[in-house]
Amino acid sequence: MSARPDLTGHDASGEPLPLVIAPMRSRDLRSVLAIERAVFPRPWSHRLFVDELSQRASRLYRTAWVGRKVVGFGGVMFVDDDAHVNTIAVDPAWHGRGIGTAVLADLVAGSLARGARQLSLEVRVGNEPALALYRRFGMAPVGLRPNYYPETGDDAFVMVVGGIDQLAYAERLAAIGAEVARRVVVDARC
Repeated sequence: MSARPDLTGHDASGEPLPLVIAPMRSRDLRSVLAIERAVFPRPWSHRLFVDELSQRASRLYRTAWVGRKVVGFGGVMFVDDDAHVNTIAVDPAWHGRGIGTAVLADLVAGSLARGARQLSLEVRVGNEPALALYRRFGMAPVGLRPNYYPETGDDAFVMVVGGIDQLAYAERLAAIGAEVARRVVVDARC
């Protein structure tokens, strides 16, 4: 087992962080819910995750692991050719290591495999790290949902990127993948 990674995402040997991204299973939910509670003011319930996982035809949920520890997760809902990111989170102890980027790239790849042509989501207006991540993936605000987060009264941007099935977007994903590969080595499992 390798040493605990440092803040750059590398372990003590300087090697990129080994990250496994696999389908979310109900047995992962204890760890997922711990991250959910640490990251969101109004976390999803165990029941909500179970309901989401049961909708396999219209949902894709993935869990990111370092060794035997869940460090992040994400989920997408499919409506026609839109892949809507329902949730994405990284354990705060693992922020800044490229895990969120790797999870989002994995969700995009899974969305493309299901025929998606557009990616959408809502994000808290003041969440600068998330906004930067989504902009990196070509997403731009197309609307505002006032008071979307009732627990804080915060507004949400609706962000969208179209043409994710086009060559230009494939080139964007390849560039993101090359940059992320310096920090994490992703083993994506079906």
